[in-house]
Amino acid sequence: MRDGIDQLPIERALHKLLDRRRANSTLRTLTISTQQCDFSSNDFLSLSKSELLRTAFLDELSNCRLLGSGGSRLLDGNSQYAEDLEHDIALFHRAPSGLLFNSGFDANAGFYACVPQPGDIIVYDELIHASVHDGMRLSRATKRVPFSHNSVDDLRRVLEECLRKSQSLRDGRSHVMIAVEAVYSMDGDLAPLKAIVETVEDVVPRDCGYVIVDEAHSTGVIGPDGRGLVCELNLEDRIFARLHTFGKALACNGAIILCSPLLRHYLVNYARPLIYTTFMSYPTLAAIRASYSLLQDGHTNALAACLQFLVKTLFKELRSVNSPSFLALLQVPSDCPRSPIFSIQTAQSKSLARFLQDKGIVVRAVVPPTVPEGTSRVRVCLHAGNTKEEIEDLVSKMKMWTLLQALSETRPGIEEQHAAAKARL
Repeated sequence: MRDGIDQLPIERALHKLLDRRRANSTLRTLTISTQQCDFSSNDFLSLSKSELLRTAFLDELSNCRLLGSGGSRLLDGNSQYAEDLEHDIALFHRAPSGLLFNSGFDANAGFYACVPQPGDIIVYDELIHASVHDGMRLSRATKRVPFSHNSVDDLRRVLEECLRKSQSLRDGRSHVMIAVEAVYSMDGDLAPLKAIVETVEDVVPRDCGYVIVDEAHSTGVIGPDGRGLVCELNLEDRIFARLHTFGKALACNGAIILCSPLLRHYLVNYARPLIYTTFMSYPTLAAIRASYSLLQDGHTNALAACLQFLVKTLFKELRSVNSPSFLALLQVPSDCPRSPIFSIQTAQSKSLARFLQDKGIVVRAVVPPTVPEGTSRVRVCLHAGNTKEEIEDLVSKMKMWTLLQALSETRPGIEEQHAAAKARL
């Protein structure tokens, strides 16, 4: 970065904005993790380290006649391999059709930008992913309305208000789309999806309410053979569209929107992130095929069961800590999560994360604007490759941090005193 007078006017403006984030302790930087104990990544099934997946991928790759993509999918990037992969993934998730995207972000942004029509309303959970917000901003929908996170009562209130204010919705000439996630990435809680679907069907005129479910963090870990929450609840025929991504539990990258053949054809014609970008390469498609082969053959079931055991273990360890300082500084889940994501809320999330990182434990602090004000947290993600001993060590180190925090508050300068005493030894 240029300094001072050498900066271009636009760079000075950008520098001020970065300085503002630095002053607010919200400046983002790229980091490279060197610690061994991973409680941060989305590699829920630990497949990125799996020799079984590596072998399956190399076998699949050996059958690919090309390596590169060739271009946009609408030009030279399409292939029978991609079409067959889409078909098989849709079949696995009990959907009539599917369309691959380069990422979950592209899929969400493309879907919400082009599917809602003039006069339509998008109703979304207030904690919906940023990619949905980007798509909604580009959409032609007449209105975008949030409802309180996972509150079926508030969803009903919002839908009833939309009906009162929209004659075209009451007449069935416009539509309302409800955007939710199966598992929320920063909190780890599951949507009350069956109640959401029933509420939409009860309130909105027939065939005018459409539920769209982002299954990014449920893929591979929720539902039969990792098919997701929709399949677990047998709601396949009552959901308008589903998004599954491959960059988390499946250790690949890319995404698929599961939908009707007509909606798929529409997205091929109107979803700009699909139309105007180079499609995924053959190695990427082969990696997705290899991961799904493990799901389809049931090889990941033992990993998913191990993951659920570790979830229960961490919850039990956290709830068994009776330390006053621990309870005062950390807000831990009151109910055992079904997902591998734990949100440990604390106003001093950066301090806790830094302490744990210094002890060789990989966790990340998540602060506003990524999460709402007043909900800073350390996000802990479990993986099938973690051990019970690692979890016990994590909780022990968290308890140690709370004790040091309490001690430093009662005896200012205690850390400096310890450091000076250590230096004299």
